[in-house]
Amino acid sequence: MSQSRLDGRAVELSRCHPIASWLCAMLHCFGSYILADLLLGEPLIDYFSNNSSVLLASAVWYLIFFCPLDLFYKCVCFLPVKLIFVAMKEVVRVRKIAVGIHHAHHHYHHGWLLQTSLPAGSGVALMSNVEQLLRGVWKPETNELLHMSFPTKASLYGAVLFTLQQTRWLPVSKATLIFIFTMFLVSCKVFLTATHSHGSPFDVLESYVCPVLFGATLGADHHHDNHGGHSGAQAGSPGAAHSPLHPKLKEELSEGSRKKKAKKTD
Repeated sequence: MSQSRLDGRAVELSRCHPIASWLCAMLHCFGSYILADLLLGEPLIDYFSNNSSVLLASAVWYLIFFCPLDLFYKCVCFLPVKLIFVAMKEVVRVRKIAVGIHHAHHHYHHGWLLQTSLPAGSGVALMSNVEQLLRGVWKPETNELLHMSFPTKASLYGAVLFTLQQTRWLPVSKATLIFIFTMFLVSCKVFLTATHSHGSPFDVLESYVCPVLFGATLGADHHHDNHGGHSGAQAGSPGAAHSPLHPKLKEELSEGSRKKKAKKTD
């Protein structure tokens, strides 16, 4: 929730439209449960019956935006405190993934696709476009499926691992898998937060796997677009005049120059 506070428009929204701001905060807190209920055909507001959780989330929302002198927000953003909350968040994320896979396996015993796609750990990111609509903003290019962040990738890979464990294809106990995956996520996320890095430890693995499976590296289209835009920007530069022209274009230019010379002679 403190991440949304970084946006200056979020502060303005909390002052002008507190109900919309509160709803956005609830999506940040319970987005995973809402999306899981949607996939499992259960009531979307079922988790809101947990009064203690809703009251706690509401209290945090109020302190983040309306605490005098922004004391609460400054304390939460203090790096040592922030690292503690980041580690706790990853512990909860792994627990959500494990519980979500178990819940999906109970409802759909042979539904592997549903189990692995159950976004128990990153429902907030996947519902970011809905949250934007509540704020009166529409940015479809920020779709999480188009630009997957580290928590979303970790939730997806974790869902695959826990599905394999649940179906006995991964010969590891559930407690062991939870411990190993929790330590991995906590270590990675704490390191990324402490170094203010936006990278992902999965990038190295994906750079080798994606060319084999999909014939291209991640971000190839983005690189192609940037290359095209860069070339277009240089089209008006002096060096662009020496670029090779299409033969047909050369013929048209020479024909046009001949017509101009004929007019001058006439």
